[in-house]
Amino acid sequence: MTDLAVAPSELTLTVGPPANGGSCVARHDGRVVFVRYALPGERVRVRVVADHGKYWHADAVEVIDPSPERVESICPIAGADGAGCCDMAFAAPDAVRRIKGAVVANQLMRLGGYLWRAEDDATADPVGDVGATGWRTRVRLATTATGRPGFHRFHSAELITDLNCAQLPDGMLDGLADRSWPPGAQLHVALDDDGMRHVVQSGPRTGRQSRRKAPTQVIEGGYEAVQRVGSRAWRVPVTAFWQSHRDAARLYSKLVAEWAQLNAGMTAWDLYGGAGVFAAVLAEAVGETGKVVTVDTSRGSSRAARAALGDMGWVSVITDSVRRALAAQRPRADVAVLDPPRTGAGREVIDLLAAAGVPRVIHIGCEAASFARDVGLYRGHGYTVEELRVFDSFPLTHHVECVAVLSR
Repeated sequence: MTDLAVAPSELTLTVGPPANGGSCVARHDGRVVFVRYALPGERVRVRVVADHGKYWHADAVEVIDPSPERVESICPIAGADGAGCCDMAFAAPDAVRRIKGAVVANQLMRLGGYLWRAEDDATADPVGDVGATGWRTRVRLATTATGRPGFHRFHSAELITDLNCAQLPDGMLDGLADRSWPPGAQLHVALDDDGMRHVVQSGPRTGRQSRRKAPTQVIEGGYEAVQRVGSRAWRVPVTAFWQSHRDAARLYSKLVAEWAQLNAGMTAWDLYGGAGVFAAVLAEAVGETGKVVTVDTSRGSSRAARAALGDMGWVSVITDSVRRALAAQRPRADVAVLDPPRTGAGREVIDLLAAAGVPRVIHIGCEAASFARDVGLYRGHGYTVEELRVFDSFPLTHHVECVAVLSR
């Protein structure tokens, strides 16, 4: 990144189409400017916040000609000078879903060579019936040097200590701002499916602990939260991964069960499987004569999977990297389900799946660019996209969840 002094501090721009990551594209003297907190077609005054040479990043600080889809911010703490929690809270929720659909369509064509839909005909589907607010059941807070909990500003270490984020149900963070916390600690808060609140403090790391896993302390509730999908319950560490949207795990499980097309006696792989939510529906489909292998690097998630799926003796839980686990698996699976982190599965893992001859893959991605890249990698191995859906699993934000089923 070059010296920010090269760029003007402020500009007035008319912004164009949405870009991946929550910005819109504008131009100034032939240079691309990615503008956050703006909507397509708006004329805005922006503050340049980063100079990358060929392009700049900027925040809209004044809207001169607003879009008809602009609304008063739904989140009271978000914005250019606020928290980074709800970076699309200034747009009507249905407009945000259209923007997300357009971004995914654009990335799929650019990075995956795949035409899903025309950008002006693409949209993300809502998740559940909770709406744009109050949908989140897990959140992590950082703490200031004076021990106050808060949310980060966008891509910043600075914290906003007003905890009134619109993603959170009423009362989820009650009382946490009233006490002092160790500077550098993190607070993990979960509302589980039994209505219990759990608060776990991790860190701060000190001295000899700097290279170890941060120590944890249960402040309220327990270290594990009860999560339910269908008739099955999981006890998942508050510090481990679980879908943040209260309806997401149930929705994705139903979709995986439908798209897997498994029969009794078949074999399925659940890769980046977390607590084994998808392994459960896969195991129900293949029955006792089949086999399911679920793989994740998290020990806490693997413990939750073993406990929740203990009655299914045909499920194997492996705590290891997906790459190493795939290299060791014999025979091949009839279907593989992948739910990788934001960076996606990548070439090495997809090469291994293709080399193993897996005929059917269900791929889930929470970042549009890495998802589109992965779709392109599958297509390079001869897979075709049978179906693809995009979900607004993170309302009020630019984040999105994509699910595709591919076969060959």
